[in-house]
Amino acid sequence: MGLIYHIARAVDWEQARKVGEYTMSTKGVTLAQQGYIHAGTTEQVAPVAAFYVDEPDLVLLVINEDKVKPPIRYDHVPDSELPFPHIYGPLNVDAVETALPFDPADPDQFRR
Repeated sequence: MGLIYHIARAVDWEQARKVGEYTMSTKGVTLAQQGYIHAGTTEQVAPVAAFYVDEPDLVLLVINEDKVKPPIRYDHVPDSELPFPHIYGPLNVDAVETALPFDPADPDQFRR
């Protein structure tokens, strides 16, 4: 089982749990607008957290890759050595192992 991560607004995650799928790509951008949901590996959480420092009430979605129904592709992105996992479709909520409260000022907290 491989784990990937996604930083989400708590309100968006709660809505997803009600409807059965998560459809936000990244901060303020939907899956429909972007074409995929941004995710990251363990090592990529901290650099991505910097984009969320002004966002209150965040959660870190811990996603089991084996349970994700849409395709996952590891795509190269500018200014990054390692490719990022992108989910190409709505994320089924049952693929999320847990949603941890997340403070972007302490991005490694989920490792403790």
